Amino acid sequence: MPGPRRVRVRVEGIVQGVGFRPFVHALAREYDLAGFVGNDTGGVFVEVEGDGDHLTAFVTDLSRRAPTLAQVERVTTEAVPRTGQPGFAIVTSVTGAGREALISPDTATCADCIADVADPADRRHGYPFTNCTNCGPRFTIVTDVPYDRRATTMVDFPLCAGCAAEYADPGDRRFHAEPVCCPACGPALRLVDADGVPVVGDPVDAAVRWLRNGRILAVKGLGGYHLATRADDERAVSALRARKRREEKPFAVMAADLRAARTLVHLTPAAVRVLTGARRPVVLLPRRADAPVAASVAPDNRDLGVMLPYTPLHHLLLGRLGMPIVLTSGNTSDEPIAHKDDDARQRLARIADGFLFHDRRIHVRTDDSVVRVFRGRELPVRRSRGYVPAPVTVPWRFDRPVLACGAELKNTFCVAKGRRAFVSHHIGDLENYETLCAFTEGIEHFSRLFDVRPEIVAHDLHPEYLSTKYALQRDDVELVGVQHHHAHIASCLADNGERGPVIGIAFDGLGFGPDGTLWGGELLVADLIGFERVGHLGAISMPGGVAAIREPWRMAVAYLDEIYGDAVPDLEVLRRHERRWPVMVALARSGTNSPRTSSAGRLFDAVSAILGLRDRVTYEGQAAIALEQRAHRDERGGYRVGTAGTAPLADVGHELVRCVVDDLTSGVDPGRIAARFHNGLADAVVRAAEAVRERTGLAGVALSGGVFQNVLLLDRVVGGLEAEGFRVLVHSRVPPNDGGISLGQAVVAAARLRATPSR
Repeated sequence: MPGPRRVRVRVEGIVQGVGFRPFVHALAREYDLAGFVGNDTGGVFVEVEGDGDHLTAFVTDLSRRAPTLAQVERVTTEAVPRTGQPGFAIVTSVTGAGREALISPDTATCADCIADVADPADRRHGYPFTNCTNCGPRFTIVTDVPYDRRATTMVDFPLCAGCAAEYADPGDRRFHAEPVCCPACGPALRLVDADGVPVVGDPVDAAVRWLRNGRILAVKGLGGYHLATRADDERAVSALRARKRREEKPFAVMAADLRAARTLVHLTPAAVRVLTGARRPVVLLPRRADAPVAASVAPDNRDLGVMLPYTPLHHLLLGRLGMPIVLTSGNTSDEPIAHKDDDARQRLARIADGFLFHDRRIHVRTDDSVVRVFRGRELPVRRSRGYVPAPVTVPWRFDRPVLACGAELKNTFCVAKGRRAFVSHHIGDLENYETLCAFTEGIEHFSRLFDVRPEIVAHDLHPEYLSTKYALQRDDVELVGVQHHHAHIASCLADNGERGPVIGIAFDGLGFGPDGTLWGGELLVADLIGFERVGHLGAISMPGGVAAIREPWRMAVAYLDEIYGDAVPDLEVLRRHERRWPVMVALARSGTNSPRTSSAGRLFDAVSAILGLRDRVTYEGQAAIALEQRAHRDERGGYRVGTAGTAPLADVGHELVRCVVDDLTSGVDPGRIAARFHNGLADAVVRAAEAVRERTGLAGVALSGGVFQNVLLLDRVVGGLEAEGFRVLVHSRVPPNDGGISLGQAVVAAARLRATPSR
């Protein structure tokens, strides 16, 4: 580009709410260029004029030197006539049709802002809503695009002179930071007791005193209310469990910093990277034997969910308290998190001893995200705050806008257009009216925010899922039903940017099969368009139907009866349930209220009960989690099963149970048995994949379904497959559980449309 020129630049991606306009302003001044930059519904637009070589370097640096929080997807340029006007400015945002702008997720408070909060000489000393262009609330306060203060809930707080000066100063890191505020003009805290009576004094200091005394506080955060109490106080944690009606499911713990986290859990470099990153999820990690937490924080659990502070309020509370706290969703079991003040007062009044309110509105409720760390990478368990609404970008187009409604449990929905799939924040289990409202409100908000007017609506095949019923009630759309386990494998493909075909291993609790039976231990050959079921775990009865999910010993009855008939060995599980055992046997044999399933999850349940780990569960997956955690990691032996039959996996479940019983009656330690079960199942999966490769020539394997949240099984399966020369796809952007189903449904619907363009 020799000589002076002018170009119009379009920048797409996550470039709003991340300090991109101030960055462009500074970059233009660095290269002595004139022009302007602004936001619009497509992203960021720039016109820039000056020396041709400087223009070339400027355009290159838009991507190469972009702000940390930005994700530049595309930069396009076109030459335009020179104007000769001097100076460079940030101009007023432009609204219009055809919204393509992306919204940044909420981001943990940066080190600079924490330093401001800690500095007695700074005007934001001790201020719990301090932020800048590099951090703070984004998605949870955005009401519309383009991203400007007027399109956020910060519109309620006009800037004071000091903040306005920072906002207008190109040399200030709060230059065009839309949520910028200070004690003179921004949101404020107040502490009230359960009756709504204000507590006199500094709200943070008073809240710290209450927490130190073992009281339970409802704390308004970024995406909703949390319930907080001292993590080391057994009485307080037990009271929280009783009031919240959460019997045994582990609570998350927030630690003040890495030093405090190291007293709770064992940290690897990868875990440190995830814990301290801008997303700040809850990370499930091996707990230390001497961790200073009450037993009831995570009963009978070798792991602990730990997170670090991600708002100035959290830093202030934890810093002054000097000990970790339980920080769990502000709700009772099975309800969505409370995010509006009146709703929180009503729903949490019987749980909390007091409320730490603030007056910044939360526009979208968003739970904390939860991840595990697998081979140095994140394995999402719940994708929400810090990750949403960043899109999953795929290497193909959604030719028509799609809405995918997800599954029943761990629900998310997905809206998709162009090359972007916007998987929603965690909605929860669609089992009550409140969660259904959160689901429908979320769809409306995403559809408006990302300008997606669905023409295609994808849904699960299960006719009783509320998500399916919602889809079937939509007018003027084309419906696409997607089988549950095909959606799992398609989700893994999309997570990895691939189309298939692959060998798909889908292991989960339950999913509706096209034959009307309940699937869950599936071996598929699949691509984005369709699948063939080439193997599965042998079907087994579920005595009492859904009751067998809540009481895993029933699954032990079903397996042991099919294996041994009336000659079941004298096992503890039989003696514990001797009175009801014949009733369950009769149910299983008759088929009365005892549907048959190929579920891998129910196999884990049966083995967990046989080993005496869980006869009854109070949350989904509890028996399987207990089995994973009991397994000795140093045990490399495994049961050699599934070698006799010709159908891959068909005999594996029954043979594994027989091996478990043989070892148990021989006096082998249950921890060894649990490990051998995992290793044996992994070995059977590898050999099943080999059998399919021989038939099809496929060498790629995709692993999906909630069972593959089990990192012990996942490690054994991935290691075994790779040793045999397979290329293995696992999840890293969306969960392998049903939280990733909506992405799979969306890409399947789009692929089918591409395959039949005349429709």
